[in-house]
Amino acid sequence: MKSELSASDARRIALNAHGFNALNRSGDIRAAHLRKSIDRLGVLQIDSVNVLVRAHYLPLFSRLGSYDRNLLDAMTAAKSKRYFEYWGHEASVLPINCQPLLRWRMARARRGIGVWKQLQPFAHEKRAEANALLKRIKAEGPLAASDIAGSRAAKGMWVWSEAKHALEWLFWAGLVAATHRRGNFERVYDLPERVLPSAILELPTPNERDAQRSLLARSAAALGIATADDLRDYYRIPAPDAPLPIAQLVEEGTIIPVRVEGWRQQAYLHRHARAGRRLEGVALISPFDPLVWHRPRTERLFGFRYRLEIYTPAHKREHGYYVLPFLLDGAIVARVDLKADRKAGTLIVQRAHFEPGAPSYTIERLLGELQLMASWLGLPVVTIAPAAAIHPVLGAKSARLHARAQTIAFADPK
Repeated sequence: MKSELSASDARRIALNAHGFNALNRSGDIRAAHLRKSIDRLGVLQIDSVNVLVRAHYLPLFSRLGSYDRNLLDAMTAAKSKRYFEYWGHEASVLPINCQPLLRWRMARARRGIGVWKQLQPFAHEKRAEANALLKRIKAEGPLAASDIAGSRAAKGMWVWSEAKHALEWLFWAGLVAATHRRGNFERVYDLPERVLPSAILELPTPNERDAQRSLLARSAAALGIATADDLRDYYRIPAPDAPLPIAQLVEEGTIIPVRVEGWRQQAYLHRHARAGRRLEGVALISPFDPLVWHRPRTERLFGFRYRLEIYTPAHKREHGYYVLPFLLDGAIVARVDLKADRKAGTLIVQRAHFEPGAPSYTIERLLGELQLMASWLGLPVVTIAPAAAIHPVLGAKSARLHARAQTIAFADPK
C-alpha cells in the first residue's frame, strides 16, 4: 500500500467508498438495494427542511436513481426495526446494530452532557417533570409533543416548548425512542422496549472507548480516506475522545496512515478502501449527504467551497436557499438552487452556478439529471428561472434541447 497518494487517487477512493463509482442508476430499485446503500453509508441524516424533498430521501436517489420513497418509509417504520432514529451525525436514520454503540451518548445525556443547553435542566432540576412525562408515555402509549400541548402534568401546566424540550431530552437520554414521524414530520415517542428489538436491547453495553472506536471504524469504511477530523465528525465523536481510539485503529491495522498530496493534515486509509476503476455518471447531491456535509473535507477532495445558506438573509445569499452540488464524472462542476412547487407540479431551478473548468457538456447532463429528479418527485415540469442563467449560457443549444425535452420550460424574464 502506498504511503503517499495523489489528490486524484484520494478523490477516487472517497467516491468509491461512498458508492459514487461508475454510477448505474437505471435499474429497478428494490428494498435490498436501499438496505445495501444505507448499510454502506452507516447513516442517513434527517432534516425538517422540505423545500425540495426531505433530506434523508436524497442520498439514495443520488446513488441509485429513481426509487419508491414508500419503500424507505416502510423500512424505517417496520416493527422489525432494521433501522432506528437517533443522534448519529445529526438527527439520523441508523442501522439498528449501531444502537449499543451510541449508549455512551445516551448515558452522557442523562447527566446533562452533550445535549443542547435548553435540555440540560431536565437532567437535573427539571428531572421530575421529565419523569412525569415518561410515566404518562408508559401508561398511555406513544405520544408526540403536540399531544401534550395544553395538558396538565403533576408539576403544573405544560406548554408545547416545555413538553418538546422534555421529550427531546428523554429521547437523547435513550429513555424513549422514536416510533415514527407523522405526516407533518413530527416525531412520535414511546418506551424503547416497545420500539426497539429485544435482541438489540439485551446486547451488552460496550464501554465508551470501545464504542467510539467501533463508530470511528465505521466512519473510516464509509469515507474510504479521511483525516482525524473527518472520522470523528461522521458520528460526532467529541474531539477529546477521538485520538486514543484512532491510534488503536492504526495499531490493529483497520486504518493506515498515509499522506495525500495537498492535504495539510494526516490522512488515514481504511484497509479495505480501493480506488474505483472509473469515475463516470452524474448525481445531484443533497446538502446533507455524507459526501459533502463536512465542508472542509469537500474543499480538500473537490476544491469546492460549499456553504448552506438557508439561515443567511436572502439578499446576502451567494448561491441560493437550498443548493445541491452537481457531480459529473467524479468532479463537482455546478450547483443549483432547487424548489419543488408541488401544487403546480414543477421543479424550479431558481439559480445555477457553474464551476471554473466545467466541461462543455455540463448543462446538457445537468438538464437530464433535473428531469430525472422531477420524474422521481412526481413533478411533470422543470422550470428554469431567468436568474438561473442556464438559458443564456446554452445559447444556440437551448432551442434544440427545449424541443427535445418537452418537460423543460425557460421562464419568461418579464
